[in-house]
Amino acid sequence: MIVPTRLPASAHPAATRRAPHRMPSVRGPLPGPRSAELIARQDRRESNARTYPRRLPFAIRRAKGSFLEDLDGNVFLDFLSGAGVLPLGHNPPEPLEAAHRQLDELVHGLDFPTPVKDEFTELTLGVLPEPMRSRTKIHFCGPTGANAVEAALKLCKTATGRTDVVTFQGGFHGSSLATLSVTGLVAQQAPVGGRMPGVHFFPYAHCHRCPLGLQRRSCSVNCAGFLERSLTDPNGGIPLPAAVVLELVQGEGGVIPADPEFVRRLRAVTRQLDIPLIVDEVQSGCGRTGTWFAFEQYGIEPDVVVASKALSGVGLPVAVILYDQRLDVWRPGAHSGTFRGNQAAFAAGVATLKVFRRDDVLANVRARSHQLTERLQELRPLTPQVSDIRGLGLFLGVELADPKSGEPASRLALRVQREALLRGLVIELGGRDDGVLRLLPPLNCTAQEVDTAADILRDALTAALATPV
Repeated sequence: MIVPTRLPASAHPAATRRAPHRMPSVRGPLPGPRSAELIARQDRRESNARTYPRRLPFAIRRAKGSFLEDLDGNVFLDFLSGAGVLPLGHNPPEPLEAAHRQLDELVHGLDFPTPVKDEFTELTLGVLPEPMRSRTKIHFCGPTGANAVEAALKLCKTATGRTDVVTFQGGFHGSSLATLSVTGLVAQQAPVGGRMPGVHFFPYAHCHRCPLGLQRRSCSVNCAGFLERSLTDPNGGIPLPAAVVLELVQGEGGVIPADPEFVRRLRAVTRQLDIPLIVDEVQSGCGRTGTWFAFEQYGIEPDVVVASKALSGVGLPVAVILYDQRLDVWRPGAHSGTFRGNQAAFAAGVATLKVFRRDDVLANVRARSHQLTERLQELRPLTPQVSDIRGLGLFLGVELADPKSGEPASRLALRVQREALLRGLVIELGGRDDGVLRLLPPLNCTAQEVDTAADILRDALTAALATPV
């Protein structure tokens, strides 16, 4: 494992500047009456596809830092962070001020050059590891991570002249047709008639629940060997693909970091066969794992990096792909998007990067990650259903599963999420059958906030275990 690359800190790396610490406070049953009124109206008028208010039943009034307040005055410690969109918590002052200033200058700029876009580009390329910076180009996509994944796939197909794509079981890359096609979740693919042709799924290196039924201590990273042989075997049935796409930490799949040897061997075989490697850092990027990008911790250099979610720092949408200039074969207008020039997002993103540098936020990620991981270990003695605690940085998951069968303890996970919410902590579920408690706190969260969250999780698990099934 290589030493993680850091963003350069200021000469005086102060503790991240935060609002005074608050405590979560829930005054009564959830949803409260005012939240219930809005949720009912939402149910009548909005798409049935909405998700979060179903299991987290409150309507948000305002938010600041690591805390949310609902319409009924309940205050929650937010360890969901807008599904990872808010690296500095809600409404961080400097990025917000930068966005406000930009609104008076220019909001929508298509793909015209502007000073703030130029600075955003300079800083974004500047956080790449040194060997990659001089040969990397950036493309601004539509506003979402799915748009960026689609752009990455299209770029690689155009550059190679090939059509097939290799992806991995358990991965999630978006909800558009093409991104669903490279996503492992079959239930989401089925209603749209399957996936685009030419997609090949391979086992992901999830050593806690090996898809090949092996034990890491005695295997030879067989999933990597299977992939290597499949790509190089003339009788393997897979044409040379246009790209291989993967998450280095599967987020929706259950917060699963890939095995380092698997990743290095994957990079070696794709380089040997001249197959572009796309690393989807939509959720793991922007410091979430303790380095700016997760791939830095694996000692590899991808051909394409996909980034979105936390890029603006305040939830304003922006998405990019960073790619090796040898792939830049697009003709003018070959890939466009009306909302690729969000100037307020660029301004906020510039300010966010400067806060990361000044306050050495990545050091805080690593320190709070160590603290939270240690505190999560306190859950193990409570029940053998705590099957695994894993992740990188402040991208952590607690897997709950039957200790004998290994089947996800989905109902227990749902009860834990509910009990945590009643105590003022917002967390998400993920993984197979939603059996994993997912924690994505703000990257500048404090030690006290981490301890508060850990205490609530311990109490929530205790209460959930005492609740009749």
